[in-house]
Amino acid sequence: MSAIHGQRLGFGAGGIFRGADPARLLDLAQSADELGFDLFSLSDHLHTDQPTLEPWTALSWLAAKTERIALGTNVLGLPYRAPAVLAKSAETLDRLSGGRLVLGLGAGGYDREFEAFGLPVRTPGRKITAQREAIRIIHGLWAGEPEVFDGREFSVREARIEPRPEHRIPLWLGTYGPRALELTGQLADGWLPSFGRIDLPRAIEMRDVVRKAAADAGRDPGSITCAANLTVRVDPAQTSYPGLVTGSVAEVVRQITEVVRAGFTFLLLGPQSVAEQELLAREVLPAVRAAAGG
Repeated sequence: MSAIHGQRLGFGAGGIFRGADPARLLDLAQSADELGFDLFSLSDHLHTDQPTLEPWTALSWLAAKTERIALGTNVLGLPYRAPAVLAKSAETLDRLSGGRLVLGLGAGGYDREFEAFGLPVRTPGRKITAQREAIRIIHGLWAGEPEVFDGREFSVREARIEPRPEHRIPLWLGTYGPRALELTGQLADGWLPSFGRIDLPRAIEMRDVVRKAAADAGRDPGSITCAANLTVRVDPAQTSYPGLVTGSVAEVVRQITEVVRAGFTFLLLGPQSVAEQELLAREVLPAVRAAAGG
């Protein structure tokens, strides 16, 4: 079982997978497992211009094909799945994988995807309400008592799931707005922003909101994993863009170390090939660990 909790230094592979070739996906996941990455995740954008795979089904398959690495959603769009069903699905995948699931959850930021699939499109305020209610239902069902909940967005009637989780399944939220960040501090086990949407100074400000909300709720802020999605390419000729970490090995090590020292201790690096994963594992990650003291 891979426990993903707190502030230990960790690195992830996977993320956005474009394509329809299961052999390529399997190569990436098994390579990440063998190379010592801590997490392999898949995003949840079902309505795209390029081929993509549904993450829940794909991760279930990968659970049977990998041995050690944690498996995560990065992040699930809440409108796609009812919270009570999601609670059951998460327990099942966590059990079948030997306790390796990290459940990443988002309120649903790309409205056109949900419109295309005939799903509800909520206002920003309703998205926060729905996310809070969904977490309430998920945690309640995992706790094992018959769940009765009548909220503004979701309701359940004497719902229960058996078997229950044998350990606390980490729940990470991909959030950005003030109310969503406060919700993360109050209820989540981890925060997972993407640096393509925010830069490091803004991420630090947001992280402080998460930590304050945790403290105000009587939680230990240090118990919340501060993760981040980066895009890393070791290539001195690569043109930079927001969220991209690129350059020589030394330059990439320096940039990643800066993020770690800022307090982001679980970094999902988004390599797109086995060769990229091998280069990161061989030359970049050991140097980052040494520089960051982790």
